[in-house]
Amino acid sequence: MTSKGQRRPTAVISEHDVRNAEEGVGICGSILVVLSYVLCALTFPFSLCIAVKVVQEYERAVIMRLGRILSGGAKGPGLFFVLPCVDTIMKVDLRTVTFDVPPQEILTRDSVTVSVDAVVYFRIFNPIISVTNVENSRYSTQLLAATTLRNILGTKTLQEILSDRENISHSMQAHLDEGTDPWGVKVERVEIKDVRLPVSMQRSMAAEAEAAREARAKIIAAEGEQKASRSLKEAADVINESPIALQLRYLQTLTHISAEKNSTIVFPIPIELLRLVNRRGSSNGSTGF
Repeated sequence: MTSKGQRRPTAVISEHDVRNAEEGVGICGSILVVLSYVLCALTFPFSLCIAVKVVQEYERAVIMRLGRILSGGAKGPGLFFVLPCVDTIMKVDLRTVTFDVPPQEILTRDSVTVSVDAVVYFRIFNPIISVTNVENSRYSTQLLAATTLRNILGTKTLQEILSDRENISHSMQAHLDEGTDPWGVKVERVEIKDVRLPVSMQRSMAAEAEAAREARAKIIAAEGEQKASRSLKEAADVINESPIALQLRYLQTLTHISAEKNSTIVFPIPIELLRLVNRRGSSNGSTGF
């Protein structure tokens, strides 16, 4: 007996789900089987066209004799023999199958309506229970995938759907694999293809993103002005400690101007010279008065 949430082995599933597989077909069934053998022997070699079947490497054949699955499991690949009139053969493809989950209108946890579609990859790992336990394993898996997509995304916010697709895909795969295990189906991969938002929501998100970018630009510009002001203050303090540094700065400015081959050259007048002239003018004016 298995615990809850624990997957049952394939052998256990086959033993319990394929009911009465090992029981006999009864007296009437035995008579029909014998008559089928006799018919094949009387019509030999023409009966080979009906009795001999071939399945490909990627296929398996589930044979039912008078409604009961033959012991030994699925047949193939290669040649095998069936009895006409009493045996029914069903071929099962074991290759990985892909299908698209139609776009689902989903209301997220934060009350936003989005349209989401996905793609699912699955394969059949047990042909017998895929025939006996479900009528159409592919169609059933498609419906279960659409339902699982709505249920899982309904518990997520819009931000989580847009930024956490990988974890959502893994969660969907785990739920689908658990639900399809009794059908003999193995879900190998689930991918979220596209998330479509309403036009009004797209505009709101674009306006929000633009406002956030403008705010960050203003903050960066303000930080740049602050750093530039500090640098200018440090440079002014250095020049104040050594007055000759200002003269050197003048000479560097003249060199930069002359390097560009300008026809007009501006000679800056030292501020100390202007102060000296003002002092002398003030002293002469006071003496004359």
